[in-house]
Amino acid sequence: MEVITRNSAEQAVRLVARLLEARIRAKPDAVLGLATGRTMERVYAELVASGVSLARCTSFNLDEYIGLSPEDPNSYRSYMNEHLFSKVDIDLANTHVPDGAAADLKAAAQDYENRISQAGGIDLQLLGIGEAGHIGFNEPLSSLMSRTRDKALTPVTRAQNAGMFGGDPDRVPKRALTMGVGTILDARELILLATGPAKAAIVARAVEGPVTSMISASALQLHPNCKIIVDEAAASRLEGREYYDFVFANEPEWAEFRD
Repeated sequence: MEVITRNSAEQAVRLVARLLEARIRAKPDAVLGLATGRTMERVYAELVASGVSLARCTSFNLDEYIGLSPEDPNSYRSYMNEHLFSKVDIDLANTHVPDGAAADLKAAAQDYENRISQAGGIDLQLLGIGEAGHIGFNEPLSSLMSRTRDKALTPVTRAQNAGMFGGDPDRVPKRALTMGVGTILDARELILLATGPAKAAIVARAVEGPVTSMISASALQLHPNCKIIVDEAAASRLEGREYYDFVFANEPEWAEFRD
């Protein structure tokens, strides 16, 4: 795991977008794992502005609310169409979001796992982190070996996501289909983006605390190619900051991204 701190949220977003662009240019047929959220909107805007072609890419989103159709404006399919897919040259047939409207959720979850496998696995998975420490919708006590499945959402998560539902947590669906922690860890590279003071405590617990199912993001410590990108506010509780900064300033792989 590497932890990179940038001076501002804008710089953290820019670094993530540059990393994503670089991976796509190096492998034009990359299989991308994508995430949603307000911060990711800025990542996708930067990616669109870069002009990189996604024509040969395949994508898999982390999760989708159960009970929302793909056409629902609050669905993550609608989110992705609005913020990325409609603005780039990706083939919509190669974009995948879990089917939260499926009659058989277990079958839909297994189908999603099968599609990822058939695509050759995910090359790069983007991640955010929830205030409960979750990646995807892997809420506390999610198995670190879990696969795509349906999960009940905590009140904390529903309150955090209420902005997309008019600010009313009661309107946020109570369940979601999500990639499992094990599914996420199968990706060849992971990049987690976190910004703002509200994320500082949970970032520190996920990065420097024990690996525990209570904080699914802590499982990222087990991955051999994981990068945590944060701004100064989100990094404020990290104890190993001096070493993390030294790595970014000195390792050759980061030379082109230091400006």
